[in-house]
Amino acid sequence: MHMGLGSEFVHHSVSPVSSPSLSRDLQSDGSIPKLLHSLHELESSVLSLAANDVYIFSGSQNEHILVWDKKTFQLKTTLRGHTGSILALVYAEDRKWLLSSSGDCTIRIWCTETLQPVYTIDPFYESGAGDLFSLAWSPTLQTIYVGCQNTCLQWLDLSNLPTQPLSVSSSPECLQRVASSSNPDSGTVTPTTAALRKAHKFFDSYPLHERRPADIFARNSLASSSSQSDDNIPRLVIPATNVIESVHHGYIYCMSILDEGEAGVKLTTGSGDETIKMWSCTKSGVELVHDFTCSYGAVLSLVIRGDTIYGGCQDGHVKVLDLETKTLIRTIIVQEGVDVLSLSLIGSDLYTCSANGQIQRYSGSFDCTASWNAHDGIVLSSLITNDFNVPTTFKLLTGGNDGHIKVWDIVPPSPRFRGAYEALFNYSNDEFPEDSLTYALSKFVSIPSVSSSPSLREDCRQAAIWLKKCLQQLGAYSQLLPTCEGKSPLVLGTFKGNQSSQDQGQTPRPRLLFYGHYDVIPAPPQGWDSDPFVMNGRNGYLYGRGVNDDKGPILAVAFAAAGLLYRRALGVDVVFLIEGEEECGSAGFEEAIQKYKDQIGHIDGILVSNSTWISEDSPCITCGLRGVIHCSLEISSNLPDLHSGVDGGGVREPMLDMIHILATLTNGHQAVKIPGFYDHVRQQTKEEEELYQRLSAVTNKSASSLASRWCQPSLTVHNIEISGPKNATVIPGTVKSQVSIRIVPDQDLNTIADSLCQFLRKSFDELQSSNKLQVQIVNSADWWLGQLDDPWFIALESAVQEEWGAEPLRIREGGSIPSVPFLEKVFRCHALHLPMGQSQDRAHLPNERMSLANLQRGKEVVSRFLAKIAMMGSRG
Repeated sequence: MHMGLGSEFVHHSVSPVSSPSLSRDLQSDGSIPKLLHSLHELESSVLSLAANDVYIFSGSQNEHILVWDKKTFQLKTTLRGHTGSILALVYAEDRKWLLSSSGDCTIRIWCTETLQPVYTIDPFYESGAGDLFSLAWSPTLQTIYVGCQNTCLQWLDLSNLPTQPLSVSSSPECLQRVASSSNPDSGTVTPTTAALRKAHKFFDSYPLHERRPADIFARNSLASSSSQSDDNIPRLVIPATNVIESVHHGYIYCMSILDEGEAGVKLTTGSGDETIKMWSCTKSGVELVHDFTCSYGAVLSLVIRGDTIYGGCQDGHVKVLDLETKTLIRTIIVQEGVDVLSLSLIGSDLYTCSANGQIQRYSGSFDCTASWNAHDGIVLSSLITNDFNVPTTFKLLTGGNDGHIKVWDIVPPSPRFRGAYEALFNYSNDEFPEDSLTYALSKFVSIPSVSSSPSLREDCRQAAIWLKKCLQQLGAYSQLLPTCEGKSPLVLGTFKGNQSSQDQGQTPRPRLLFYGHYDVIPAPPQGWDSDPFVMNGRNGYLYGRGVNDDKGPILAVAFAAAGLLYRRALGVDVVFLIEGEEECGSAGFEEAIQKYKDQIGHIDGILVSNSTWISEDSPCITCGLRGVIHCSLEISSNLPDLHSGVDGGGVREPMLDMIHILATLTNGHQAVKIPGFYDHVRQQTKEEEELYQRLSAVTNKSASSLASRWCQPSLTVHNIEISGPKNATVIPGTVKSQVSIRIVPDQDLNTIADSLCQFLRKSFDELQSSNKLQVQIVNSADWWLGQLDDPWFIALESAVQEEWGAEPLRIREGGSIPSVPFLEKVFRCHALHLPMGQSQDRAHLPNERMSLANLQRGKEVVSRFLAKIAMMGSRG
């Protein structure tokens, strides 16, 4: 259904929300921008806005463009020529042009220095373009893009045209071709050519009551646009070769362009068909890259920042989309059912302008930080521009159907991550400066990528984007891979080994996969001696959340690969696979790996660095992890919470049932009583017993204690939660508990999980309780053992010994890393685990740290290891 861009919009019923907004309301009394000035045009609507350093340009419903002095806010002049509403304005700074499109089905180009018309462009007419709702300009391609009412996308390359106005008689040769050839595809025509097109039955129609057939003069727009005043203005026609018909199933209301120079030009288009389409633009034309479905109303406004698209919709939602992974990140609910007609961005702040006259500001984490009533009516257009007097300050311009342009004083947001996106490296040699690793780590740590916090979900994505760009700067080919909706993406980066004579033979380069995670656990400020997200160096240690787990090791391995690459000594392909949900269950990880397995490619071995030494002084290699099974229990009475003084003794209490069945899980010596639980536990070898005795001397812990933590299974009851107010007189109607089991070689994960559930149900059934029990396995991970006779394991041990001058200790961990055994099974190769931190580095605790020595020497260990396995060749 057509939605006019005048004083009224047609509203549609709102569909249910599938992706709710998680935005918080953080605005305060002083957060609303100050109104500096108001510009007014009588009895008109401000449909479009543009600005340069000197002027503000406003496109009105009254068929002309007002030019306001940016310094004095006075009307400078009026640009006349269009015969329909001015639907879009774009300032092309590189050419000093103002581009305008109109309901009269023409595009005009104006010189912003002389304020004179330069060219008139007619769209390709064969199918009737209708109203030209949207424009975009690419400085790189010198091309204008036009979104049309008839659902087609058109474009025209203007690179060969001079910037200053020219008459037809003095135009270059390309402008002197006349229409006597009757060829509408020629690209340029004189004004008389407009009359040669065919009448369109819809766009050139008269009102139904007039009962007249369609003709090209029905709206009198094209006839007027060929008036005497335009005789000396060169006129161009977009050729048929520059048209894609029916790119949407609705009017193309909005466009936004991302022009990254040599990196490419991307165009996005939004339509009444509830979709946003992304196009790759080149000199040869445009190609569809992806189609985003927004589902809930026409897309009326678009802006792009970096890798993110924001689409304002008719239903009051703003869809936030990721350009690279092509996924929906967030739905911001501005106001249900109130059209979002314009969007503007400055830094990480998004300003939304709505049909109820409201403007709202959202931060980089999508929290609402300001909301105010800006216009008496509909806010139709908006623009952020610099101040004339102080170029480093900025103003928000908004236009409404009340005829006003409002000028608001706004403050750009502070950088979210303390300069995280500054260029990391500035070097001229084939090696990085010595402090590049710590400098990069300080930027990485500054991004609070806490995966368990919904309010920091966007920060996790920004950490992924940062890491992708960091790997690219270090020489890797990197990209983001989506996992599941609403979760953080994977970072896939590949350092390709240097070509060598070996590559010309039969043996391909080995391929090592490095697995890690860029997300971190929360870091409440209590207990920290410094800001956890500002890396701080003290007494040889780097402090900050993630320096040890796992951002420090990730960058140490990346710099090791990059250093070899720049010395032309990297004989291995190093594939980085870094996830962003490890600290809260790795949601979507396994499914994504299966989906992108072919893209990741063949893998010969896996390296992990996600733990610490057993002591402060002895380097280690981790060669075993326990598995884990997390189980949730719930016992409910189907009664409300009761008072113990009134109902105590008269009801079956869920709490007592829970205590009874939990007590059946272990005996008085903490041995697990599940039948068959210990049947397949692998017995210690004599060599392992000797190792534990040796480790006992290093750690001052008994050998039996180490063996129990690493080689024996265990069961833990983590908590008991109750419904109700939690005071001493309440009988809770529902009681929940969390139980986990750590498993070891050679226990079977699924068998133990099934046995646990069966045992709990049997214990509950024996109570003959009237209450109900629910048991669920929440997540699980298998145990893992390294292959000590693997040549790559031997190479890693040798690299550690060469760097540290001491034979590394072979240790295990009582904890679990679910992805390690999974990756081994998927890629059918062995994993290696190199801890870099020391035992007192406090990962997951306040004052998490990593020593400078361990970070740098960890990088050197990896460099030595990569050199060694390069000599072995691929094992595929």
